[in-house]
Amino acid sequence: MATKVFMEALSPTMEEGRLVKWLRSEGDAVKRGDVLAEVETDKAVMELVARGEGVLRARVVGEGATAPVGALVGVIGAAGEDIAAIVAGASVAAGAKPLQPPPQPPPMAATVAGAAEGGRTIASPLARRLAGERGLDLSRVAGSGPGGRVIKRDIEAAVAAGGSPPPSPVRRPPASGAEFEDVPLTQIRKTIARRLVESIGPVPTFYLTAEFDVTRAAELRSAMGEEFKVSFNDVMLKATATALSQHPEVNAHWLGDHVRFWYRVHLGMAVATDDGLIVPVIHDADAKRLGEISAEARKLAARARARRLKPEEYTGSTFSVSNLGMMEIEQFTAIINPPEAGILAIGAIEERPVVVEGTIQVRKRLRVTMSCDHRVVDGAAGARFLQTLRRMIENPLMLVY
Repeated sequence: MATKVFMEALSPTMEEGRLVKWLRSEGDAVKRGDVLAEVETDKAVMELVARGEGVLRARVVGEGATAPVGALVGVIGAAGEDIAAIVAGASVAAGAKPLQPPPQPPPMAATVAGAAEGGRTIASPLARRLAGERGLDLSRVAGSGPGGRVIKRDIEAAVAAGGSPPPSPVRRPPASGAEFEDVPLTQIRKTIARRLVESIGPVPTFYLTAEFDVTRAAELRSAMGEEFKVSFNDVMLKATATALSQHPEVNAHWLGDHVRFWYRVHLGMAVATDDGLIVPVIHDADAKRLGEISAEARKLAARARARRLKPEEYTGSTFSVSNLGMMEIEQFTAIINPPEAGILAIGAIEERPVVVEGTIQVRKRLRVTMSCDHRVVDGAAGARFLQTLRRMIENPLMLVY
């Protein structure tokens, strides 16, 4: 009996998916659990697996097309089985919206990078997982396995050599001299647009800005040295999580007819990707040591940029942080991610002359702006939270115990 392959809900908020690439051709034998295709959800690129065994008889949805969750995208059956009625009844065939696939880099020779099979780099499952965790582009990794296959040791060698994701592409005018270019929205960009409308309109937002002295925090980071590899963003994440644990009135969700105050801190951290912003989550961040937060933040950021986050890695945040300081932005306001009641925007560290005990000194200073949902957070509550955060940042030894 034929098994229908449906567009599955591969993320909790997914409504439709774009079939990026079929990994099995019609006529290929498949087993239960085999990866059939890669699907772009509203958060990441996920794998669509077979729920039955037999032969992939039909690929109903083509590469680059989108289909709603629950739509038929393929059929698995016996070699001689009649599936004409199933294919004919596929409503998605007429409703799928073709999208232009994103531009791909030209294939590289196997002697230079991973061998390609139909435009897809040949790599072991373990190598793919490791590359995703470290944000490596497989097409730029030389494969030493059979036929140029990328294997574990190749990923380890690339990391040791300082391998990193390729820089974001710069959009340039086409050679044809066209005046403009229409680019279809990715699933993540559609979700960003919808969520922003849900937030900036209905949420009554006010803003609190404070300036902190981060001289001691910078000294702590320097003292920890290269062995710990702690960034200032890691320090801010730890300080924010610790402060939130003391202020559940800020670590809260607005749920329409009630407010949920969280006593566990699941901290979302905004990460910029080529396709838009995504917010992976450090769960129970207040209970983790600074080094643990640093390691987890790096891993999640790399997986986010590689579009390989799992649903549990980007859901469940109770409060979020957005940092543009590394881009030399002095101060900005961030948009709240509903149902969260607040988000913290972190600016750049700058050396400024300030008066300290009657003398002018040059100190490292930083501005933060907290966006607050006034239905949950009053001005005084937000101010108390920022006071606690200031105490953590200006006395950073409190963060290492």
